Amino acid sequence: MRRTRKTTYDERIAIVQRCLKSNKDYRRIAQEYGCSYQQVRNWVIRYEKDGPSGLEDRRGRRSGSMPGRSSDEDMRYRIAVLEKENAHLRMELELLKKICELERKDRGL
Repeated sequence: MRRTRKTTYDERIAIVQRCLKSNKDYRRIAQEYGCSYQQVRNWVIRYEKDGPSGLEDRRGRRSGSMPGRSSDEDMRYRIAVLEKENAHLRMELELLKKICELERKDRGL
């Protein structure tokens, strides 16, 4: 596995902005800055999705030491939690319907 050099937050911002100006020429930008093609591509995708906060390195940090989620990140998280809860409740409702149906059949016998 090839190791690439470590980059700072400011370098990642510069790389992404340069890549966006060059119509997303990931390969050329990666070669210029000594990064991998895939890493540059991932940074651009995260930048387009979350803005500059998407390029922050959050590994190994306590949650209180980093700034909180942006309003978009928070909204996506809340939607994901609610969708999971909704799926769980639908499954529970279907199970209760089946139980009631089986109990009705048992009473009819």
